[in-house]
Amino acid sequence: MPARGGNLRQKLSTAAFSFLLLVIGGSASIAHAEPIVPADYKLVWSDEFEVDGLPDETKWVYDIDHNRQGWFNNEKQYYADRRRENARVENGNLVIEARADAAEISKFPDWGQQQYSSARLRTLGKASWTYGAVEVRAKIPCGRGTWPAIWMLADDKTTPWPDSGEIDIMEHVGFDPGKVHFSLHTKNGNFITHTETTAVKSVATACTEMHRYQLRWTPGLIVMGVDDQRGFSFKRPTLKRADWPFDGPFHILLNIAIGGDWGGQKGIDPNALPARMEIDYVRVYQKPGS
Repeated sequence: MPARGGNLRQKLSTAAFSFLLLVIGGSASIAHAEPIVPADYKLVWSDEFEVDGLPDETKWVYDIDHNRQGWFNNEKQYYADRRRENARVENGNLVIEARADAAEISKFPDWGQQQYSSARLRTLGKASWTYGAVEVRAKIPCGRGTWPAIWMLADDKTTPWPDSGEIDIMEHVGFDPGKVHFSLHTKNGNFITHTETTAVKSVATACTEMHRYQLRWTPGLIVMGVDDQRGFSFKRPTLKRADWPFDGPFHILLNIAIGGDWGGQKGIDPNALPARMEIDYVRVYQKPGS
């Protein structure tokens, strides 16, 4: 089952500006200067969030599977289904909003005693991809206790997490504002065993301005960064699926978690809520003929 974060996560620092962490047996090197989304890739899917109201249900579904029993990593939120207070399109942006509204959500039949509400959207069953590039332009919350994420999971539900793989294009914890994390999780490298492949990049205006969070994913290399400034790269180390489960379809997830083993390490600031992640667009590109 998918789980993210942890109170002992080991985060590797990247140099500022155009330096790249290249993880090949623990070594690092400087990035090449090409853009993260190659110019010859073509747009194959997008949501520009142009129509006000609930998110487009031809593109997004709500992940509510663990509301009753509680979410992973000891997170404190209830993920709502089709609730405008938590997920809506307005003024050209998707807004995912976390709220402290236990009295209201306690009326829902799958409520699990949570004190906070939020939303977790995914494209599972609507769209998924094997290889390509993803770009999400977003502004994220910085309140203590918030844990926004832009990430991908495998469609394959027969293989348990972390064997099935996870790609974290952006994670941010509010007690450490302006530090954007990129991570991969596999059977042989994951936060449970403190062996995940991960990097952090400083984005000083992450919570006040829109930025482009980006992924390029090929059969042998995964690169991630912000505004074409690369912060992470992982070269396929072996042909073993335990090291590289990234050869099948993955879908996109967008959410704000509250608290948890990582996001809640410094507690939850009640004045930080409501907290919003605003997303201008989500775009997926692929190389023609791939």
